[in-house]
Amino acid sequence: METTKLKRFAQYARRSLRDQVQTKLHQVLAEESAARRESVQAIKQLESALHDAGKEQIIERVAYIWFNRFCALRFMDVNRYNRVSIVSPADPGQFQPEILAEAKMGHIDDNFGDEKTKQRIFELLSGKLPSHDAQGEAYRLLVVAACNHWNNSMPFLFERIEDYTELLMPDDLLSGNSILAYTREAMTPDTCQNVEVIGWLYQFYISEKKDAVIGKVVKSEDIPAATQLFTPNWIVKYLVQNSVGRLWTMANPDSKLKQQWDYYIEPAEQTPDVKAQLDVLIQTRLIEME
Repeated sequence: METTKLKRFAQYARRSLRDQVQTKLHQVLAEESAARRESVQAIKQLESALHDAGKEQIIERVAYIWFNRFCALRFMDVNRYNRVSIVSPADPGQFQPEILAEAKMGHIDDNFGDEKTKQRIFELLSGKLPSHDAQGEAYRLLVVAACNHWNNSMPFLFERIEDYTELLMPDDLLSGNSILAYTREAMTPDTCQNVEVIGWLYQFYISEKKDAVIGKVVKSEDIPAATQLFTPNWIVKYLVQNSVGRLWTMANPDSKLKQQWDYYIEPAEQTPDVKAQLDVLIQTRLIEME
């Protein structure tokens, strides 16, 4: 897999998302902000988190959360795990995400949001609800609804968005210079054929932070950033459990170890010829790993 483009994108994405989250942080915490009137509980959670972890850690944490979600949604769009694409257009020649185009035609998946949310989206798109960026606001509501829908089957990635994470979601998601436009450009249909793309993006995203923290005398305030950012997450677990773990379980079919793995996928049944070839490959790889 060609990784140069992925590296440039992931490193740019971290810087861009941090800047956008920082901007949103200043906006929502302003004395007369709409968030203080409409999202009182989320503001309290945000202020508490800022007190406990500090501004830099909250910015880093939220930027990383949205990076993970956007990349996962793009991967799911390309591989048609989403019935309606969330961050991708329906056709390559189009630009608008399919879920927004559908909503503008009056269609929103029953799984995406409650009736109150859907009503707000329709009112924004029809102009009944005043907004300086109606399409952008409607689209952000759709993305949040989609993430919450996937919480049912993938809670390790799509935690329910009911707190300050939603407040600090980047504003610009629809323009040609948005983070989603760059996500689509980097995560092409070809690269998304292999789940390894997610692992590469994770490694490249943290690379600049890792270089800044590792290899120097680490200050006490750097320790939370290093431990939170570099703790193996679902991406690393998925790759390990379905690569090295797959080899182990195929060579040791009676092992109970796989029952402890959250993200392990049982391999498909193979023909005798293919199974024989796999047995040779497994033994070779296990020898190499010793």
